[in-house]
Amino acid sequence: MALSTCPSPAEIREARVEHNKLRERDLADQLKISEAQLLAAHVGQGVSRISAHPDQIMGLVPTLGEVMALTRNISCVNERVGAYSNYRSGPHASMVLAEEIDLRIFPSHWVSAFAVEKETDIGVRRSLQVFDAAGDAVHKIYLRETSNISAWSGVVEQLALGDTSQVIECQPRKPAETPKADVSKLDILRKEWAGMTDTHQFMRLTSKLKMNRLGAYRIVGAPYVRPLAPAAINQMLLGVAATDMEVMVFVGNKGCIQIHGGPIETLKPMGPWQNVLDPRFNLHLRLDHVAEVWAVDKPTQRGPAISVEAFDKDGALIFQVFGRRTETRDSRPQWGALVESLETLEEGGAS
Repeated sequence: MALSTCPSPAEIREARVEHNKLRERDLADQLKISEAQLLAAHVGQGVSRISAHPDQIMGLVPTLGEVMALTRNISCVNERVGAYSNYRSGPHASMVLAEEIDLRIFPSHWVSAFAVEKETDIGVRRSLQVFDAAGDAVHKIYLRETSNISAWSGVVEQLALGDTSQVIECQPRKPAETPKADVSKLDILRKEWAGMTDTHQFMRLTSKLKMNRLGAYRIVGAPYVRPLAPAAINQMLLGVAATDMEVMVFVGNKGCIQIHGGPIETLKPMGPWQNVLDPRFNLHLRLDHVAEVWAVDKPTQRGPAISVEAFDKDGALIFQVFGRRTETRDSRPQWGALVESLETLEEGGAS
């Protein structure tokens, strides 16, 4: 079909029919619109506008029972099965601290949302989908066969805005923040890094020094960070899957960070993707997007917090992995040994 520069809702719906095998994000990219605009064009046709505020959504989602939570960025997708509970609201940051669903939520980026009912080959697929100001997905919640389907209509009714517009205005997507560092403050960075007692102090430290995460990693040096070869990411995933260690996998965007806590069991590469395909946890990672990798050691009151962190070519954080400690088990020593074995980036290698 021939599209105008900015396709109308009718043109978007026609394209959806023509390309019904494409993922929504891929079709939106093809049409040069946002995913939120793609859904808005279908309002009244299996899609309805709902409140996007996490206080309202998270107040109702627990009634749906077991669902699948999905949080992603352009390079990585984290899918976790579980039930939402223990929501803690905050003006700048909120949390879901359930047994399997573990989220850090930043409400200012929860701008628009939709309830979606989509016909598939295996029946109706129901979901709540939240988007940021650019129309990019922040967080999605999919019902499963084990969900409380009978609660769905009541949840949607309570969240409904009554807005039937099929057009939504989106702001231009903001580029990733480039690495920021200040070598003149290196001594302060190293001294205060060594004195940290909690990993959350790191972001406050870099903000105070007018740096950011990747900028600080690039200048702080040993023993705080070690540059790894991009191939170390797959080496790390294979190493975790070959053992019974438990890890914490952080995948996020500006509006939500989703954390998987537990083992990684089944890896299945497919083209540029490396996939974790476990019964209650799936991870989809574009290995070809990984441009820069760091092993990071931050001191805490409970011992060193060692992570492996991957960034894309623009300096955006793709994901982080830490060793997991629970009341009954501490996988961190095993994780630390694995990280120590990962391939160091040779001097002069790709950054």
